[in-house]
Amino acid sequence: MLSSDVLTQFRGRSDEIRVHPLSFGEYYSAAGGDKNEAFDDYALYGGMPLILSRPNDAAKMNYLKALFSEVYLKDIVERRQIKRRDVLERVLDLLCSSVGSLTNPSKLAATLKSKQTTGISSNTIRAYIGHLQDAFLFSESKRYDIKGKAYFDSSNKYYCEDIGLRNARLGFRQQEITHIMENIIYNELIRRQFSVDVGIVYARATNQNGNSVRVPREIDFVVTTGSKRTYIQSAYAMPSEEKREAELRPFALVRDSFPKMVIRNDVGKRWYDEKGVLHIHLLDFLLDEALI
Repeated sequence: MLSSDVLTQFRGRSDEIRVHPLSFGEYYSAAGGDKNEAFDDYALYGGMPLILSRPNDAAKMNYLKALFSEVYLKDIVERRQIKRRDVLERVLDLLCSSVGSLTNPSKLAATLKSKQTTGISSNTIRAYIGHLQDAFLFSESKRYDIKGKAYFDSSNKYYCEDIGLRNARLGFRQQEITHIMENIIYNELIRRQFSVDVGIVYARATNQNGNSVRVPREIDFVVTTGSKRTYIQSAYAMPSEEKREAELRPFALVRDSFPKMVIRNDVGKRWYDEKGVLHIHLLDFLLDEALI
């Protein structure tokens, strides 16, 4: 039974303990060797524990593909009595392709309609997404107005619980390292039992008519535990001043004293810039559980 079933059957007499796929730190402690090579494998095959016992790439790919189709997908279809499996699979593909991107059921319904998948409402897609979350395939990160201290009802982000399952679903074709990196960071934060939201702050800009308007800027992760908060940007690389400005600008708009961090893949030793923002390598972040 899924955890929701257990909690229903044993009302008030049970606790839920979430067991996640292996973190990179756990994976590396077993795999060993060069850290960068280990991460490349982890970013491709994820943290399902049996991956470590598979002898070669083909065996790992076949294991993940079979796990997705023969366990996860069949279980959802049978348990939830899904009538439109074709739609469920298309929603799966869209969510897997767009990890780290804002979306919602209405947008997904419009996308499916444009691909001639008719007769599917946003409510049905919302229900399907709920089934995927209940099966521990995806997690949702909500958009949060940092200054307004309120959640938005519109688009949110969805992340795969295991990046290897995501890659298997897409046939190991779409390897956008920036999105994969963001997904891995999100999973690590959730595994460390933080509350994680997408932060929104606003800048002033002038439109074509010369009027001043508010423009939303995004902070990838607003990480909260109790009364403590940390702002994090995921930036694979910042090769230019323009890219650096784009990544760091939202921090300046926050205007509070909570710690701010950029997780990158193009830095060596961790360092603080002139604004007090910590720049840290991705692997250092993943292997340092005491960092936040």
